[in-house]
Amino acid sequence: MEVYIVIVADSQGLRKENEEPKSFHLIDRKPVVMHTFDAFSMFYGKAKFLLVLPELEIGRWKHLCFEFDFNVPHELVEGGPTRFHSVKNALARVPEKTMVLIHDAVRPLVDEHTIMNCFRTAKIHGNAIPVIPLKDPIRKVEKALSLPVDRTQYRVVQTPQVFQSQLIKKAYMQIYREQFTDDASVLESTGTQMRIVEGNEDNIKITRAGDLGYAQIVLQSRNK
Repeated sequence: MEVYIVIVADSQGLRKENEEPKSFHLIDRKPVVMHTFDAFSMFYGKAKFLLVLPELEIGRWKHLCFEFDFNVPHELVEGGPTRFHSVKNALARVPEKTMVLIHDAVRPLVDEHTIMNCFRTAKIHGNAIPVIPLKDPIRKVEKALSLPVDRTQYRVVQTPQVFQSQLIKKAYMQIYREQFTDDASVLESTGTQMRIVEGNEDNIKITRAGDLGYAQIVLQSRNK
């Protein structure tokens, strides 16, 4: 069965004009998204990679590939105004009866165990998403009131989210809704039960400057 890996960079609606995408920031001497490709190195030569970028960043990405001698084969897909539309554009390039892994470009620290665990589970059950437990107490806020919530009943969702392509492609035929926060929520809206697997704690989504420093420390310790 063919495998497609969709790496989704910042959508057009997430950044200010002229602001550099977080996926292009440097950690450990190369852009974040190149480390994200490396996290899937076990699929090099075996899978087809699709990188989704905002239209205005495609030229800069090609320059970075030349500057950093990045030669992992991949196709470029023009992103949309939201993550939903960006993924939908990529799925149009994915055939039926394949496996598709959808991953955030700014999660370069996902480990091989998490990736393969999701892949094997989805191959059997149709889908799989990695999750981790909450560590801190949480409260539910409703207007002026807040209530404690049992954190053991909740999990933090990560990527890659992995699917049999016919299921996720059909789910993305829907009209966009704000409730679609990730690929799992899109598929789940069709009545499909989601399968969860254990994620990894280091698999953070880089959103702040401090996250870049943390990612650099983790990557350097792995390289040692």
